[in-house]
Amino acid sequence: MAEEKIVFEFDGSRTMEISTGKVAGLANGSCLVRQGDTIVLAAACSGAAKEGADFFPLQIDYREKYSAAGKFPGGYIKREGRPSTKEILTCRMIDRPLRPLFPKGFFNEVQIQCLLLSADGVNEPDVLAMVAASASLMLSDLPFLGPIGAVRVGKVKGQYVINPTREQMKESTLDLIYAGTPDLVIMIEGEAEFVSETEMREAMYAANEAIKKQCAAQKELAAKAGRVKKEYHYYLVPEALQKALEEFCAPTIEKVCTTPGKEDRINALDGLLTEARTALRDRFADMSDADFAIETAKGFDDYVRDVTRKLILEKQYRPDGRSITDIRPLSAEVAVLPVVHGSALFSRGETQALVIATLGNEKDAQEFDDLSSATGSGSKRFYLHYNFPNFSVGEVGRITGPGRREIGHGNLAERSVTKVMPKDFPYVVRCVSEIMSSNGSTSMASVCGATLALMDAGVPISAPVAGISCGLVTSENGERLLLTDILGAEDHFGDMDFKVCGTRDGITGFQLDLKLPGIPIDLLCEGMERNRIARMKILDVIEQCIPAPRPDISPRAPRLEVIQINPDKIGALIGPGGKNIRAITEETGTSIDIDDDGSVKIMAANAEQLAAAKERVLGCTAEAEIGKIYRGKVVTVRDFGAFVEILPGVEGLLHISEMADYRVGKVTDICSEGDLVTVKVIDIDSASGKVRLSRKAALKELGD
Repeated sequence: MAEEKIVFEFDGSRTMEISTGKVAGLANGSCLVRQGDTIVLAAACSGAAKEGADFFPLQIDYREKYSAAGKFPGGYIKREGRPSTKEILTCRMIDRPLRPLFPKGFFNEVQIQCLLLSADGVNEPDVLAMVAASASLMLSDLPFLGPIGAVRVGKVKGQYVINPTREQMKESTLDLIYAGTPDLVIMIEGEAEFVSETEMREAMYAANEAIKKQCAAQKELAAKAGRVKKEYHYYLVPEALQKALEEFCAPTIEKVCTTPGKEDRINALDGLLTEARTALRDRFADMSDADFAIETAKGFDDYVRDVTRKLILEKQYRPDGRSITDIRPLSAEVAVLPVVHGSALFSRGETQALVIATLGNEKDAQEFDDLSSATGSGSKRFYLHYNFPNFSVGEVGRITGPGRREIGHGNLAERSVTKVMPKDFPYVVRCVSEIMSSNGSTSMASVCGATLALMDAGVPISAPVAGISCGLVTSENGERLLLTDILGAEDHFGDMDFKVCGTRDGITGFQLDLKLPGIPIDLLCEGMERNRIARMKILDVIEQCIPAPRPDISPRAPRLEVIQINPDKIGALIGPGGKNIRAITEETGTSIDIDDDGSVKIMAANAEQLAAAKERVLGCTAEAEIGKIYRGKVVTVRDFGAFVEILPGVEGLLHISEMADYRVGKVTDICSEGDLVTVKVIDIDSASGKVRLSRKAALKELGD
């Protein structure tokens, strides 16, 4: 197959290139996307639906190869291992805007693999992978209803920049990843430095213009080199069975759908489905038991979805009886656990997060891979982990490590709270959100709980952060209704989950998930304003619980102090083979980290240990001061005088003429090697740093 290539300007100056036909020719659809010298490959393949399938098994995988940046992987094996956090988050960002663009009932297996082949350290590959995944589906024979475009928007010096470079992002107050079709947004993700809702709106409209060019380029490439779309079988519930289900359930379905309480509602729905299956089994005897179970489950879920949506749209009725703008009952509590440094329990309705804050030192920082950096790695001084145990939804299941969902939710909460962390705080801080119960927006509860736990620990955050989610229900005739603070059922049956976090001053984090193939930007902005109003109410509750961070670090947290020494004294502090620093840490029971700029961070279990270590460090690194008296050790004796060590590694000359207020015949009349003498610093040469000492002056001053 001949190579086809489309090159286009996406921001008025720089270009993006989408090509196909050069590599991965056996994939159903494949392409390369290039910006600058960063190149990403995406290849889409498909397989038949598995027997009994009742969902669309879309699998997205994105990997960054060290070879793409001319680097070697770390570790003994020298081969890439499990996906990094960044790779997992990118997989999620690719999946979310693509999934709504496949037809209902399409259950064939689809797998899209994205590989970073070349990383120039200037252009970020994640949004290129999103474009590449869309283009690979456009080039395939799969029933994809795209294309989508994807860009990153930064705000640098007041200007919106499309796909900013890594250097530009260091100055940006906004990191918005936007995916959609022309004039319709499907997914946003990112963080911000307290931007306003107006700024977010402007950024999305700027992104939309670039999206139009990306989508046009993909359509042009598909027209030139794409496969002919195939006819696929859609696994829909048989019409007769769907009609029978609805007729049987119609008399009680509204009452069941509006049963208060998540557990009671689930039990009522399960009971109604069981009754329907029993009543209808003989009418559909030609279906196997397995098929009947699957099809009735699908049909019942569709019917419950339609009824719930109709109740919300026509009667503005919600499963828990709230109005469309009400927030569920809120509660906040701090200091709920002993021993830990900071803790909080935040509840919103049946959603509950227990968050624990822990303070540590540099050794506790979270390291991560960064192919585009000079070292290939980086570290975080604040991080948040999110855990979602099975009991939080009253279910049993496999107990494993964190999945993609947990990593994604934790990252959203982490970047939302990061913006208020103090810049010069000496501690490394970890928050852990343990979800106690879940009925919608546990990631937003984690944000609120983390804020409370940090303030309880005495971390001087600049402002409280809160998060809330807004939902959406639409109808085929164009009705749209926004819902503040959605329940799990409203998330499941609704069309949108739009999470926004921030302070009273602006937005710090956001994430949009849609089940629709896009909504107008202005509608999303209405949801953003709805979230802002709700956020202020939640902040009221947080501030009533604890109005500000505690004035001091938790007494259970280790003591930490940073002192500054002359960088030239680092060697003296460490000592030969680390002898000095090892002795200090072992004898005082402390942990000490030394930076190249002379910053020394001392961490101890209590104030006494900290003071002892600090005294030892200062003793090793102190510098001589003119006019100060020292008790020093004679290390060398010469005819003209003696060299005295007044501080560790600091020697001065005690000339024979400065030994006494009378004429000294020979040096050994006053001192010998190993003797302790009292001396005063009378001069320090500015050029050479040589120190002149006087025993005579010291004795005179002490005598006076």
